[in-house]
Amino acid sequence: MTTFVDRVELHVAAGNGGHGCASVHREKFKPLGGPDGGNGGRGGDVILTVDQSITTLLDYHHSPHRKATNGKPGEGGNRSGKDGEDLVLPVPDGTVVLDKAGNVLADLIGHGTSYVAAQGGRGGLGNAALASARRKAPGFALLGVPGDLQDIVLELKTVADVALVGYPSAGKSSLISVLSAAKPKIADYPFTTLVPNLGVVTAGSTVYTIADVPGLIPGASQGKGLGLEFLRHVERCSVLVHVLDTATLESDRDPVSDLDIIEEELRQYGGLDNRPRVVVLNKVDVPDGRDLAEMVRPDLEARGYRVFEVSAVAHIGLRELSFALGDLVGRARAAKPKEEATRIVIRPKAVDDAGFTVTREESGGEPLFRVRGEKPERWVRQTDFNNDEAVGYLADRLNRLGVEEQLMKAGARSGDGVAIGPEENAVVFDWEPTVMAGAEMLGRRGEDHRFEAPRPAAQRRRDKQAERDESLGEYEDFDPFE
Repeated sequence: MTTFVDRVELHVAAGNGGHGCASVHREKFKPLGGPDGGNGGRGGDVILTVDQSITTLLDYHHSPHRKATNGKPGEGGNRSGKDGEDLVLPVPDGTVVLDKAGNVLADLIGHGTSYVAAQGGRGGLGNAALASARRKAPGFALLGVPGDLQDIVLELKTVADVALVGYPSAGKSSLISVLSAAKPKIADYPFTTLVPNLGVVTAGSTVYTIADVPGLIPGASQGKGLGLEFLRHVERCSVLVHVLDTATLESDRDPVSDLDIIEEELRQYGGLDNRPRVVVLNKVDVPDGRDLAEMVRPDLEARGYRVFEVSAVAHIGLRELSFALGDLVGRARAAKPKEEATRIVIRPKAVDDAGFTVTREESGGEPLFRVRGEKPERWVRQTDFNNDEAVGYLADRLNRLGVEEQLMKAGARSGDGVAIGPEENAVVFDWEPTVMAGAEMLGRRGEDHRFEAPRPAAQRRRDKQAERDESLGEYEDFDPFE
């Protein structure tokens, strides 16, 4: 069963905003209490957060669909709905977040670093919040905005100080097992290591991590073998260690040619030219291996490499190698700029961004004018089209924003189709230009016709009083003493 996953496609959905409430205050002796509908709650966000205890993306491989909770709708009595809970997804240190096109959205390094992958929708305003001097008793409320839907790709790039690279069966797993407490799978056949292994090494006062990258072969940078899947784990390492097999039984291989091939793959992958290199000639406990190591060492040192002859099985040369790597890691850490505490930078979007565009399209041989912009599209999503007053309110807002004026400049005529929103999810209607937006057709803005109509209970009381007055009128001229 797979226990290590370093690349997954994740489908995240933020919570929807709760709908606003349209309510009128009702209390004895207060027949016109006014609007008291509360606002809807905000939908929950989907947040990716680095957790040092997580080392794989396996959970998201099995469950790639994640959704935050929705906001609760508002209620009467000026009671606002509860906000949806944020969904926090823990990811390993070194996780890169990309979109479907491969663009990097975030690089999550360091415990606690977070990224909002999908933002929850805002809650709709209740009619109490929509009331104004001109609109004293709104008979409608705004709907909640749907949360973001995102398809993202998570890639794990191992955060280690030292990376062991080399051909399959060169002894990398054996080497990391004796340098650290890691217990990787070890066998005498190629591609034994199918996932990167991490180990912690202590060399004097220096403690560093070492990664065993699965075996590379010619063409790995183009996807051959397992190399392309795991070359990304080398990117964050400060030191590269070439583990060369001096006791290989393949006649067409030797340590120098193996080194050249692996270096060419690293060069084609790119971004690793400035990393210090160390060469380890492994399996010198075998007589032929020691002889070959002594033959190729002068050539490798002439190229500028620092060479170590070791044996993971016989524990030869391991102490020197461990301290040499610790020294290189210490130098690399000292050369890095001093890390500062992570600062949270808040860049909220402008909620009053009035920018929008009007473009002319053709639909079935007829002109179609498409309106795109944050405000118009959000207003459309928040409108209850079953409520005439809400539709009139939308028309007023669009008119004040200047949409009608831009439509006229773009050449729109009466009866032309107008679409607000993207092609796959747009509201389409036939445009009728007016001086006013059309909401005044419902009556004077700010008046509620429900209050103008006679109330049933009051009417019943009037009818009863009229009946009593009429019955008493029959006895107005009656004199009992006559």
